Amino acid sequence: MTATKTTLGVLAAGAALTLTATACGSGDTAASEDGLTPVSVGVLPITAVAPLYLGVEQGFFSERGLDVTIETGGGGATTVPRVVSGELDFAFGNLASLIIAREQGLPLTVVANGMTTTGDADTDYSALVVPADSDVTDPADLDGATVAIDNLNNIGDTSVRNSVRVAGGDPTDLDFIELAFPDMPGALDNGQVDAAWVVEPFLTVALQQGATQIAGNFVDLHPELSIATYFTSDELIAQDPDTVDAFTEAMNESLAYAEDNPEETTQILTAYTEIDPDLFDQLRWPRFPARIDTEAVQTLAELMAADGIIDADPDLETLIR
Repeated sequence: MTATKTTLGVLAAGAALTLTATACGSGDTAASEDGLTPVSVGVLPITAVAPLYLGVEQGFFSERGLDVTIETGGGGATTVPRVVSGELDFAFGNLASLIIAREQGLPLTVVANGMTTTGDADTDYSALVVPADSDVTDPADLDGATVAIDNLNNIGDTSVRNSVRVAGGDPTDLDFIELAFPDMPGALDNGQVDAAWVVEPFLTVALQQGATQIAGNFVDLHPELSIATYFTSDELIAQDPDTVDAFTEAMNESLAYAEDNPEETTQILTAYTEIDPDLFDQLRWPRFPARIDTEAVQTLAELMAADGIIDADPDLETLIR
């Protein structure tokens, strides 16, 4: 199936999880009673945002004068308009969504890394998998297959097409359907789809149910790919650059702490997810470097342009602060 350009869709938003004071939007930077500046951060309740929760717990943000409220809900397609409107100050979203948003003229800028592939298909937190009884052993065998992804015309289908292309198959002969990640193990098990792009913790669940990994789609795309980042509005950067700088510094320290303390990173999952603790030891984790590899981002953008998702490569100097 050939991709077509789309606008960012709207996913279902979840409930807010408040760690400290009530959130503010970009237009309200008044200090709280303890002298801290309230900031709100929109995230998905997934393993990859563990560094943010750790950083709040460790005081990295309050040390820099920030009073953080974390709101859990949808991904980039939901948080992008909320950041643009000032309802959220910062948010976590995949880079493909931000590249699309910038092409559509939305004033958004990346201010910190979120997560990076491990560079090793056998350990990465994301994989392309097939059912236990499948005859498919390689992405090139997926010609004409139905493949589940979480969002059409985004990082999922772009990376899966690339894995098929790298393996020598036809990336245009794929039928992508949207499924929520939690539904993918069941869809594989009951034969609803021929393959699925799955991330943790649902990757571990799928593998336990007998699914077979045939590719590390993010590793195939680039071994240094930053899959998701934290971003804000250009308006907040212009109006309150000190707050943005403080958030970036605190987030970078949080990423480093998560890398250096894997046990604490795992245990913080109990604070904001419903992942079965019995799965903790089996989960695959991404890496959490502060640096964003611009060559990898450029590769992603070029693939999106080749697939027709965007018209032209983005200006990385304005996309990433």
